[in-house]
Amino acid sequence: MNLLDMLGAGTPEAATICSRKACRGAATTQLLWNNPKIHSPDRRKIWLACDEHASWLEDYLRTRGLWRQTVPLGSIDGTEE
Repeated sequence: MNLLDMLGAGTPEAATICSRKACRGAATTQLLWNNPKIHSPDRRKIWLACDEHASWLEDYLRTRGLWRQTVPLGSIDGTEE
């Protein structure tokens, strides 16, 4: 067993935790964003958010001009995968 397995990084559950600092809530939303100063226009980075922090994280990205789209977890561009 490696260190990442011990920390839970290899489990699907670890990949669906809210991106808000210190939050361990289950993510329900994806916030797609990019920084136009360093990313190409079509590049999308993803933050995950729980119900409690989705609006806070979206506001954070919007304020900085980085937000592109908010979609439910498990979908990209509003369509189910």
